[in-house]
Amino acid sequence: MNAHSTVPAPQPLQGLRVIEFTHMVMGPTCGMVLADMGAEVVKIEPVDGDRTRRLLGAGSGFFPMFNRNKKSIGIDLHQPEGAELARRLCASADVVAENFKPGTMEKYGLDYQSLAAANPRLIYVSHKGFLPGPYDHRTALDEVVQMMGGLAYMTGRPGDPLRAGTSVNDIMGGLFGAIGALGALIQRGITGKGMEVQSALYENNVFLMGQHMLQFAMTGRHPQPMPARDNPWAVYDVFTVKDGEQIFLAAVSDPQWQTFCEALGFADLKAEPELATNNQRVQQRPRLLATLRERLADRSAAELTAAMEKAGLPFAPIRRPEDLLEDEHLLATGGLAEVVLSDGDKAGQRVKTTLFPITMNGSRLGVRLQPPRLGEHSRELLLAAGYGEEQIAQLRERAIVC
Repeated sequence: MNAHSTVPAPQPLQGLRVIEFTHMVMGPTCGMVLADMGAEVVKIEPVDGDRTRRLLGAGSGFFPMFNRNKKSIGIDLHQPEGAELARRLCASADVVAENFKPGTMEKYGLDYQSLAAANPRLIYVSHKGFLPGPYDHRTALDEVVQMMGGLAYMTGRPGDPLRAGTSVNDIMGGLFGAIGALGALIQRGITGKGMEVQSALYENNVFLMGQHMLQFAMTGRHPQPMPARDNPWAVYDVFTVKDGEQIFLAAVSDPQWQTFCEALGFADLKAEPELATNNQRVQQRPRLLATLRERLADRSAAELTAAMEKAGLPFAPIRRPEDLLEDEHLLATGGLAEVVLSDGDKAGQRVKTTLFPITMNGSRLGVRLQPPRLGEHSRELLLAAGYGEEQIAQLRERAIVC
């Protein structure tokens, strides 16, 4: 039940079984989306655990963020009995998801062709660096494809390519994998047959660049990086104000410009003939921005927020990720939920996480299962797969499962 709704959160994928061989961000994102919508997602980990459980720094949030609503079993795929156990679990699956380098799954008989021979209804989602082609042998990372796919060029200042400030391609790659799986499920409902779905970091980065590629096709001019772009609006920038705070302010039409001047007390600017239209203001942009920066320097971000909000104008205070944990809108609408950390020095502590950013039937899709401890569901899953207690004990003793 959503804490901010009296309507139970829908689980449109309830009854669907997903077996997930994934790590890091891309593959786990796909599984998380399916799990959030009600699927039973079984995460198969190495017996020493998904390495993202142990990442530090910028990677420390990966596991708890992308592995809620899943079950965990640790299996040593290098041992024949472990690979056989994994294949047995896949035989009961509707969807198998993986994001290992090409050739890895074939070694264990866990590739699409092998599994589909025994389970022709299977939908198999592969998450790779590149779709099949000249680059598919390369090792890809989010940063790699941002650099070669134009995103870093468009994000940084001229001559200073800069990766985006989140795992944008990894997350998008998982989302596209989940979208492909949902489409394949609909097709299976018609034909009775499964299929393989492929999603790739490079191609989804290029998809993001499509608007700039078409800009070049339409104008014949090379798109400039965002910090140096030819801005179509004069007032569309970040301003440093009182006490060093920063706020983004914008006025993207002539009526908005007039409202902007009225809201902030700039009657003289509103009356200037040279600033009457948007294109005129763009031509005067350096002078206009210098004037606005001087006039806004002694006004607080809170004061400007109140004035812009009252006037219905676009604005945004510049905030850090941790500020979002206390965001009044997210708190009021149920956009954050608590999870229990499964690993690290803070294992067992409750923290807030972000939910999938949609509503269904008026409710957010919440947390049904906490991010799992390594092997937390092994016994349950093995019993359901037909293994007896003695067999399970032997598998544990030989470190085939944990």
